[in-house]
Parts: sequence; C-alpha cells; structure tokens
Amino acid sequence: MVTREVGFIPSHVSQWGDAVPVEVRLPNILRPVASGEACVKAEGTTVRDVFDDLVRRYPGLRPSLLTPEGEMHRHLNVFVNDDDVRYLGKLEAKVGEADTLTLMPAVAGG
Repeated sequence: MVTREVGFIPSHVSQWGDAVPVEVRLPNILRPVASGEACVKAEGTTVRDVFDDLVRRYPGLRPSLLTPEGEMHRHLNVFVNDDDVRYLGKLEAKVGEADTLTLMPAVAGG
C-alpha cells in the first residue's frame, strides 16, 4: 500500500504506464528552491518523468537539474536507490514504486 502526503496530486501519466511516487532526496544547496525540504515526492516512470514533475512543482530546480537542451546537468550525480543513473540510461532510467532518487552535486578534487 502506498501512502501519500496530504495534498500530493499525481502530475501525469508517462508513455510507459502509470506514474509512480518516488522519494527525491535533495542536497543542501537545492533545498531552498524546494521550500527547504530535504526530501520531496515526485511521480514518474523514468528519471526524466520525475525531473519533469520536480520542475513543475519547483521551477527553480530546472537550472540545477537540466541543461538548456533538456539533458541531465553534468555537475549533478543522480542515483536510483544506490545505482548511478549514468549506467542505467541516464534520464531514461526506469524508476519504480517506492524507489528513492538521490541528487548529489558532483565534487571535483585534486
């Protein structure tokens, strides 16, 4: 059984089937754009769907998530559960009910 937060309204149905709720964990730097929340809910069947729902709900996230061409921002690491989406199809990576999407800024070191 899926429990939804009060006021959570499904955003859309993707071309692959019914959108499912996904928990999205945000890094500190993105939280001010999402009302200060560390975790938010979004829906979709792919990472792209989830990003579209996030941008619909929090438009200020778009520049940090996607390039002007609509591709995943290269300075953002995205994980579905513990798996890096770069190896799962990037924005086309599938998400399932109760998955967790974790967003992390890329860190360069030397």
